[in-house]
Amino acid sequence: MQIEPQNIIKKDIREISRAELESFLVEKGEKAFRAKQIESWLWQKSAYSFADMTNLSLAMRQILETHFEIKRMEIAQEQKAQDGTIKVLFKLWDGNMVEGVLIPTETRMTACISSQVGCSLSCKFCATGYMDRVRNLLASEIYDQVVLINRLAQNTYNQELTNVVYMGMGEPMLNYANTLESVKLITSPEGLGWSYKRLTVSTAGVAKMIRKLGDDQVKFNVALSLHAANDQKRNQIMGINETNNLDVLRDALKYYFQKTKNPVTYEYIVFHKFNDTLQDAEELYQFSKHLPCKINIIEYNPIKEADFRNAEGDNLNKFVQYLERKGVNVHLRRSRGKDIDAACGQLAIKK
Repeated sequence: MQIEPQNIIKKDIREISRAELESFLVEKGEKAFRAKQIESWLWQKSAYSFADMTNLSLAMRQILETHFEIKRMEIAQEQKAQDGTIKVLFKLWDGNMVEGVLIPTETRMTACISSQVGCSLSCKFCATGYMDRVRNLLASEIYDQVVLINRLAQNTYNQELTNVVYMGMGEPMLNYANTLESVKLITSPEGLGWSYKRLTVSTAGVAKMIRKLGDDQVKFNVALSLHAANDQKRNQIMGINETNNLDVLRDALKYYFQKTKNPVTYEYIVFHKFNDTLQDAEELYQFSKHLPCKINIIEYNPIKEADFRNAEGDNLNKFVQYLERKGVNVHLRRSRGKDIDAACGQLAIKK
């Protein structure tokens, strides 16, 4: 029997490649194909313990336990809103925290997940934007949110998730590699095997990475957080627009569509007396008409750091009706989970 050295520094088994795992197994006298079995436990069955891997010998499981760990995410807290929305506080292996949301409706069961601890973009209307960016989430940590919120949906509502939106804390395009790897873990046959069409990745508008999405021929849905369709207004609320203005974004989106043939979703929060006029609606139409798209009009959800207000009902309805008359595929999204600060733009770790 091989004697294992003392004081082994354990690696996270979910952060090593298939080739590295196969090499390790062969070195320990095991067959290389065991790596595929182990990865099946990790990504298809979402195992968080080597003891669960029951088709491996006890000796093999003990070797894995000696050399590796699974740096899993845990649910630290849950809050349930009056409308059934559940906000989840996740604790990461290093003590950092992120939030995710389970959003139940009559037709969908949606998970809103995070891609970073904090955010570096400082959008004026978003609570996360007032936090510092601590670090990017690993692909496994993004995956864990989906697994844990899916279990929450099953336990609470006896339903599985229908959709996942990367619209929580952070900017997915500034964590590009891990975001795409997490999509692979969720959609591939070796992972959860979900359809790409169930996933939507949102960006505040990193033009360079939108073009890269086109080059990488991604199959998931892409949404742009627009919120103003002229540069002067967008500069006021979204600092990223100063380096990724609307002309640059339009060109990047055209390139993305040319490469993928996938329509784009525009997210537009309507603020009282800021971007809620019919002129604003016309500017939104002019920006959006260049490629197939749909527009989600979103109610503003107040945060203590900013004094924005939601557009008044009459203005909101006139705004939507104007776009409808233009033939735009437009939807008004009502807020969910506002009473527990779980609605769009409200996620932030309270200190």
